[in-house]
Amino acid sequence: MFGRLLDTPFPKMVTVRQKFAALQVSDVQAEVACQVARADISQLVKPGARLAILAGSRGIAGIDKIMSALVQALKQLGAIPFIVPAMGSHGGATAEGQIEVLRSLGITEANVGAPIVSSMETVAVGLSSAGSTIYFDRNAFTADGIIPVGRVKPHTAFRFEHESGLVKMMTIGAGKQQGADSLHSQFAIDKFGPLLLESFQVIVRKTPVLFGLAIVENAYEQSAIIEAVSASQIIERDKALLVKARELMPSILFDRFDVLVIDQIGKNISGDGADPNITGRYATAMQGGSVYQRLAILDLTPETHGNALGVGMADVTTRRLVSKIDYAKGYMNALTSKTVLGFVKVPMTVESDQEAIAVALRTCTCVTPGTEKVVRIKTTLELGQIEISESLLPEALSHSAIEVVGKLHPMQFDTAGNLSTLSH
Repeated sequence: MFGRLLDTPFPKMVTVRQKFAALQVSDVQAEVACQVARADISQLVKPGARLAILAGSRGIAGIDKIMSALVQALKQLGAIPFIVPAMGSHGGATAEGQIEVLRSLGITEANVGAPIVSSMETVAVGLSSAGSTIYFDRNAFTADGIIPVGRVKPHTAFRFEHESGLVKMMTIGAGKQQGADSLHSQFAIDKFGPLLLESFQVIVRKTPVLFGLAIVENAYEQSAIIEAVSASQIIERDKALLVKARELMPSILFDRFDVLVIDQIGKNISGDGADPNITGRYATAMQGGSVYQRLAILDLTPETHGNALGVGMADVTTRRLVSKIDYAKGYMNALTSKTVLGFVKVPMTVESDQEAIAVALRTCTCVTPGTEKVVRIKTTLELGQIEISESLLPEALSHSAIEVVGKLHPMQFDTAGNLSTLSH
C-alpha cells in the first residue's frame, strides 16, 4: 500500500515464559459438585423448583464443564434447571444472538444438559437513587430460584470494591440491553460501582436469588477458585474474591517498550476486546497497564462473532480484521455502555500483519530502526508465553519471573504477509 513500507527493518523475536502464581482447581466439575453439596447451599435447592442459571458472554476456562456440573448437581437435588443468557447487549442485543454467543462457548442444551431460554424481555424491579430504572430478565424473574455464574476480576472502566463479578452480572448482565442501557446512563468512574451495588441490593430483595457460583482465574486462564456463595453472602464474597483476582491477574512484565502486537481481540476475552488493565488503553480516565508507543491489533477471535469493540484502541489494524466486523453488534454494545464510542472506531487499516507491524515500527520516535522493543501476545488473557524483540532480551534475562524458552528468529510472515497465530 505504501511502497517502501515493507523495507522496514523488523527486529528479531524470541519466545519467553512469564511466571505467575499458579493456584489452580484440579477438577472443576468435582469442585462444582462439592460446592453445591455444601449444607448451606444444598438446603436452598427445593425438589421440583425451576432454577434459572445465569450465563455470561466471557470466555471463562472450562465454562461448559462448569455449567454441566452445576446442572447435574441441581438435578440430583431434584431441581429443574435452565440456562438464561445474562450478557446485557452482547450478541447484537437479540435473543438469537445471545444463544449463539453461548454456543460459541460450548454452552448448549446438549453439552450442559439443560435448555437455554433466551429473550430480551425484562421486568422493572425498582429505581436507583439516581433515578435509573432497574431491569431484570423476565424469564429468570419468573423462575423459582436464580443462580448467577460469573468470573470475578478487575473491571476495565471503573474502580470499586465490586467490579466484574456476581454483583455486576446480576445488574448489567441480567438487566439485558434495557437494564444495561438504563444503568450506564448514570455512568461515572467514581459512582458506577456504588450504583451497581445499590441496584444489586434492590434486585436481591425483588427476585428469588438462591446463590451464585463465583469463579476466579489465575494468570494462565485456569480456574483458581470456584465458590458457591449464598445470596446473603454475595456482597461480602464478591468483594473479597476481587482482591484475590487482582493478586492473581497476569500482566506484561516489561514496564516500558515501543510496540505491542495483539494477535486477537474479542468479547470472549474482555468486555473491551482486549483488557485495558493489560494494554493500558482505557475508554475512561483510568490508568495502569503497560507503557509503549504503538499498538497493532491483527485479528478477531471467532467467538466474538464480528463484534470488534476494542479495535479503536489500536493505532493500526488489518484488512483481515476489518472484513470480519459486524458493525451492528459493536455499535449496539457501544451505545449501551455509553463509555466506549471510541473503541468502535476503525483505525488505520492495512493489508497484512506485516504492513501493520511495519506501520507501528515506522511511527515510533526516539529509537533506532530495527532496535525497537516489541512485545507480541496472543490475547490479553494469555500472557504465560509471549514473544519479545531482541532489544528486550537483556531485561528478560535479568528478570526472575521471565524465562527465555526459544531462540532468536526473524518475524516469519506467510505469502500473504501474515503471522501464524502465537501459541501459549
